[in-house]
Amino acid sequence: MAMAIVLIVLALGSVAFYFFSPWNLTPLASNWGAIDGTIDITFWVTGAVFVAINLFMAVAILRYRYKQHKRAHYQPENKKLEAWLTALTTIGIAALLAPGLFVWGAFVTVPEDAHEVEVIGQQWHWSYRFPGEDGEFGAVRMGLVGNGNFFGVDPEDSRGQDDVLVQSPRVLLPIDRPVKVTLRSRDVLHNFKVPQFRAKMDAIPGQASYFWFTPTKLGEFEAVCAELCGVAHFAMRGRVDVVEQAAFDDWLAEQPTFGDLAAREPGDTEAGAELYVRCVACHGPQGGGQQATNAPRLAGLDAGYLTRQLHNFRDGVRGTHDGDRFGQQMRAFAMSLQGEGDIRDIAAYIETLPIEPARSTITGDAQRGERLYRTCANCHGAQGQGMPAFNAPRLAGMNDWYLVRQLHHFRDGIRGRHPQDIYGSQMVDMAQILVDDSALRDVVAYISSLSEAPTVTGGDQGSEEG
Repeated sequence: MAMAIVLIVLALGSVAFYFFSPWNLTPLASNWGAIDGTIDITFWVTGAVFVAINLFMAVAILRYRYKQHKRAHYQPENKKLEAWLTALTTIGIAALLAPGLFVWGAFVTVPEDAHEVEVIGQQWHWSYRFPGEDGEFGAVRMGLVGNGNFFGVDPEDSRGQDDVLVQSPRVLLPIDRPVKVTLRSRDVLHNFKVPQFRAKMDAIPGQASYFWFTPTKLGEFEAVCAELCGVAHFAMRGRVDVVEQAAFDDWLAEQPTFGDLAAREPGDTEAGAELYVRCVACHGPQGGGQQATNAPRLAGLDAGYLTRQLHNFRDGVRGTHDGDRFGQQMRAFAMSLQGEGDIRDIAAYIETLPIEPARSTITGDAQRGERLYRTCANCHGAQGQGMPAFNAPRLAGMNDWYLVRQLHHFRDGIRGRHPQDIYGSQMVDMAQILVDDSALRDVVAYISSLSEAPTVTGGDQGSEEG
């Protein structure tokens, strides 16, 4: 009797929880209401079967419970019962599969008036490519990735010269206009998903996949990776902003093309040396950093990372939080630089500065820190040398007191919480694994032991700091 009551309560409680649950699907923001419909059908069919089976079990327990002088009747076959079960099962499976097949047919049939965007996934970052004025994508090859060609666009293919490249994980799309999303992966299996759009697809190494949707609501939506792709999978986030067509056109016109980037002159180190004179008082003549002025080491950081951080300071992504007193000083300096040319020049000069061994100021258990650093090594390299392809700067040889301060800032939300600091937001999440100050000091103590690691420069540039 008790077991029968448990089964009845379980079945009815599950139904009640479904109707009164505080958790629901995110609001629909695309044309794919049909996908919500198939989900509802799945719930009704599986829910009906779940209730029916549990109620049948309860009835069977009550009606056929053990009685001392009764024996069970052995009946190996019941063709009538089997026919009913086969028919009901067929109807149930058809009800589950048929709507999904119709929706899938529409899901992979792209409207002729759809525009295109290519989404590239890599550990742990999204980037985007739009066709240029010719309306065609240029050819790409993974073997060409590197040396500033982040997307692997073939420079010999004339169709790729006007391709618009967006290396930031933030992308804009126009409202009420169909878009075909083509997916590629640079390393492992990823899955590009915006829950509000109800549309997602795997990004598979070595091939291109696609889906399409029409954004129907203005706003900002988070893009996530829905495929376990590595240690920082949870931090692989992007942002899709749905805007009016005019705002999208203006934004797209501001983005560089492959031809623009290929023709861009490298930074002038001589001009950068003149600009760096203003940095000497705080960061030292060789960029070694000075704890007395709370200015970190710059020597050893790649030009791409330095360029990104100067932009962040100038644009208010860094240095605006009340708790970031020293960042506020850097913001004032960054705003004094005259345009993109000055930023590239000074970053190019700093990249040439030699790295000298840093003096340790932090006491910690380096042996324990080595275990904690294994997570960091996935992005920053086993020797802390930095991996620009993963948007991770050099850590080895950097001032340990500065690393401690920045980890505190990430952990406390002083840095990395600005909506445009998407790489910083990854570090906010990763810093949470350092559960206390002791763990933080231990991992920094281990990083300090890596001060002789080689420098990695050039290639794909990024902006995530530990």
